Amino acid sequence: MSNLSTLQQLDSQHFMHPFTDHNALAATKTRVISHAEGIYIFEQDNRAILDGMSGLWCCNLGYGRTEIAQAVHQQLNQLAYYNSFFQCSTEPAIVLAKRLADLAPAHINTVFYTNSGSEANDTMIRFAHRYWDLKGKPSKKGIISRNNGYHGSTVAGASLGGMEFMHKQFKGLDYISHIDQPYWFGEGGSLTPEQFGLKVAQQLEQKILELGIDNVAAFIAEPIQGAGGVIIPPASYWPEIQRICDNYDILLVADEVICGFGRLGTTFASQYFNITPDFICFAKAVTNGYQPLGGVLISDKVADVVKAAGDDFAHGFTYSGHPAACAAALATLDIFEQEQIIDKVKNDTGPYFQQRWQQLAEHPLVGEARCIGMLGAIELVQDKTTNSRFEGDVAGPTCRDMAVKVGLIMRAVGDIMVVAPPLVISHQEIDDLFDRAWQSLELTELQLTKKALSK
Repeated sequence: MSNLSTLQQLDSQHFMHPFTDHNALAATKTRVISHAEGIYIFEQDNRAILDGMSGLWCCNLGYGRTEIAQAVHQQLNQLAYYNSFFQCSTEPAIVLAKRLADLAPAHINTVFYTNSGSEANDTMIRFAHRYWDLKGKPSKKGIISRNNGYHGSTVAGASLGGMEFMHKQFKGLDYISHIDQPYWFGEGGSLTPEQFGLKVAQQLEQKILELGIDNVAAFIAEPIQGAGGVIIPPASYWPEIQRICDNYDILLVADEVICGFGRLGTTFASQYFNITPDFICFAKAVTNGYQPLGGVLISDKVADVVKAAGDDFAHGFTYSGHPAACAAALATLDIFEQEQIIDKVKNDTGPYFQQRWQQLAEHPLVGEARCIGMLGAIELVQDKTTNSRFEGDVAGPTCRDMAVKVGLIMRAVGDIMVVAPPLVISHQEIDDLFDRAWQSLELTELQLTKKALSK
């Protein structure tokens, strides 16, 4: 095995990382992760780090799951690959499709496979446009999304997303528009959460009327915004969104790439919020990160129309329904069922995690600690009485670095720190996560004080 400095040099010379300032990376050097077990990852020097982000929101069952690896190995030996074109399929793809349909809400019985969440959201657009064309309403092309939402990195996925820093680097699709996010802590002002939830939800109705009902195909949103900072909508938000979509016959899309497969103590967050989406876009945790796999779960309302068209649905990927990826997903779902993971998150570890996480609000740097299911966020503020921020978004990156120093992966979204630990985390490991998060805040406060005094 190459030594660390050699790997870091090769990384800097040849490997362009996603969402990375490469000048900064060249100066600090990449961390090389060598192995993982349970909820911990290990650097090449064998230092253990508690993975508070489940990889990238995907390793919900943790690491070292030999059952999944063995299922992939067995499938690769039997049939390493065949495509889903040319009127062909494979047993893992067929069996998984039925299993996903059984797990989905009752009105959803069809799946289209992709390789990622980005591709799933691209695919949703194709289905939405095709559906309205077949319904005799070809002008219904517009998709409404939310500011600060994240729906992937392809041109279509990034256009759907509402992240300004991404939009500055490419030209987005002109039929996609955005409304405000349901971010009460940051944007609610003097309104109660319930008032604010209704206000931002009703922006959807205003946007539909502004664009014209006959020009709007769908509304897409994450049930909980993940990469935007674990933005949990007020209780009044989703019922109003559902009412508006139903009233104007607008397709409702739940991007569950992060929230799907147990994160909220339900298989899908749509079930948690009691909404009836026309599409559920998924990826990540469906294979526990062991293989790339995504897809779109499609309501009978849409699927029946597209299937009955009498011609090809001109869309697909070489690896749609890859047999090894589907085998990984089936093994993952087996573990969810056998270990009763979702029930434990709902009734045991989820409530305990929430109890401990909310205690972080006692720290002087924390303006709000919010959590739901096995998702958490803390808002870092300079002054708790006014919730004023530090200048230049320095607190988040500092806290992220201090977290790594004490052996914890937390993600910084501006000055919001977010976590999504593996769903298999125990009470003792939740205590460990809390203690390391608190230590991170203590070190961050010390570092920020030093910076202020040095000015």
